[in-house]
Amino acid sequence: MCGIAGYIGPNPPADERVENCLSRMGRRGPDGVGVYRKKMHPGWSTCLLHSRLAILDLDERARQPMGHHGKWLVVNGEIYNYLEIRKDLEARGEGSFKTSGDSEVLLRALALDGNEALDQVEGMFAFALFDEASGTLTLGRDRFAEKPLYLFSENGGLYFGSEVKFIEALRGQKLEINQRQICRFIINGYRSLNKTGETFWQGVSELSAGCVMEVTADEQGNPTPYWQPHLQENKSLSFDDAVEGARESIVKAVGLRLRSDVPLAFCMSGGVDSNALVSIAHNVLGYDVHGFTIVNSHERYAEQDMVDLAVSAQGLRHTEIDLSTENFLPRLSALVAYHDAPVYTISAYAHWLLMEAVAGHGYKTVVSGTGADEIFSGYYDHHLLYLADQAGEPNSHCEALGNWQTHISPLTQNPILKDPDLFINKPDARDHLYMNAELFGRYMHVPFDEAFDENCYVLGHLRNRMLNELFVETVPPPMHEEDLNAMYWSVENRSPFLDRNLMEFCSSVPTRHLVQDGKAKAVLREAMRGIVPDPIINNRRKMGFNAPLLDLLDVADPDVRAMLLDNSPIYDMIDRNAIENLMADPDPDHSRNLFLFYVLSSKLFVDQHLS
Repeated sequence: MCGIAGYIGPNPPADERVENCLSRMGRRGPDGVGVYRKKMHPGWSTCLLHSRLAILDLDERARQPMGHHGKWLVVNGEIYNYLEIRKDLEARGEGSFKTSGDSEVLLRALALDGNEALDQVEGMFAFALFDEASGTLTLGRDRFAEKPLYLFSENGGLYFGSEVKFIEALRGQKLEINQRQICRFIINGYRSLNKTGETFWQGVSELSAGCVMEVTADEQGNPTPYWQPHLQENKSLSFDDAVEGARESIVKAVGLRLRSDVPLAFCMSGGVDSNALVSIAHNVLGYDVHGFTIVNSHERYAEQDMVDLAVSAQGLRHTEIDLSTENFLPRLSALVAYHDAPVYTISAYAHWLLMEAVAGHGYKTVVSGTGADEIFSGYYDHHLLYLADQAGEPNSHCEALGNWQTHISPLTQNPILKDPDLFINKPDARDHLYMNAELFGRYMHVPFDEAFDENCYVLGHLRNRMLNELFVETVPPPMHEEDLNAMYWSVENRSPFLDRNLMEFCSSVPTRHLVQDGKAKAVLREAMRGIVPDPIINNRRKMGFNAPLLDLLDVADPDVRAMLLDNSPIYDMIDRNAIENLMADPDPDHSRNLFLFYVLSSKLFVDQHLS
């Protein structure tokens, strides 16, 4: 895990800009920096910058930029199956490796096989590879958008970086805020942010996940996919075979992500997702697990009983972190400044506190459960989508409906999701995802109205929704935040559920297996039977890694009110009176709480960059 940045084009950054950029890269890589420069011919140059967080091969020999036969690499992330790739390369005559880590393996594989080498790579990464012979810069990004790579084209050249602030430093000039993205976020929330290709900065884009892009003096190519996921269901696969295959795939995914030359910590909640990873590491792979948990006393999110059970039943090392309200506003402001964007949810702030504790205990790597809900099915609306998919099977639908009425409906908070026939009668209903967007739109001075839309990956209500969440809505935004939260404290974040082989196997599991006996993630639960304590497996309630905003933000506090309502460029976009009225509501619903947080976070962002 590291930071990368660079430029290719006719106007290479001056030395002071490079030094400024390297200084900003320090949190991503406190263990060393490196620079590669090359002038190919008059009017065309490149530079690659790297800051290192040493996780594999801690020796100075593994520093970057790293060269091999005229090809130079900077990479951020980890190649988990580097040992297997290295063995294959050695069998093909690629010997005399200088390091024992993963970066040289990626460099040698790309040098030998070009972009085709990425098909065999299992990892999270963003890289830049420069070929001195051809003058070509190749940029690449992992399949699930775990590692960021921002792009900005100007005057015939291309800047790139792991963070937007790196591009600003190399450019030597501030970027302009994209007000459309701010409006999109405030009205429609974080699910909307990856649907258009825009970012919070004018002209700044991200390299698409699972893609490579080549840049030469003659052409800046378009992003080209190196991976198309296999999404075909195997209708004949039995539930028992699905469980066995999932167990095997998850154990392998966790095992690969335990490869490290420094100890790993684990994010731990009371749910089946994080406990699957913790229990596999501890009970199957013999790892000395140290779990970290945010303690939240709010009834809606509290899961202390399940956490305590997991810790005591397995004898785990465990650290609890209180969800403190102390210095919330200044700390949130600092986090917004580091993110170069509004912080998307209050859970991201809680995660940042968790990463602070992980780093404080001396860890440089942490494992989290992101992706399980999208791969195995885990959200409350998934139950209704499952009912819609089973509507053509009367017996199956009747049983599923009874289970939903008995077990899930009483737990469902969203009023729209109280109707079991919602997606049967209205397959495209998505009001529950953009709650009160029409109302919030009326608060805006800047007109903005963007209806919900989604990609069509496969037929089937539930499966297509899960894939939209995985590739667009609910995995890329949290991965963006988890990356930055961890990097703020110089910690690497690993997500075993975001594994190519695991995801493709789960895509082959018939939809009818995904929900059983009123339990979502049925395949995951049974795959973990005998590994994770039964009470956690059997618990239907989904709490999520979250916290109520008003536990942290006391809007009755005069200082807080003054800060929120203080003069700001944000009120050129939104009606201040509407925000004041919302703050006066003694019992706002969940969507209004979210809206208030979106406004607060956006105000901090705008104030920092426009005031």
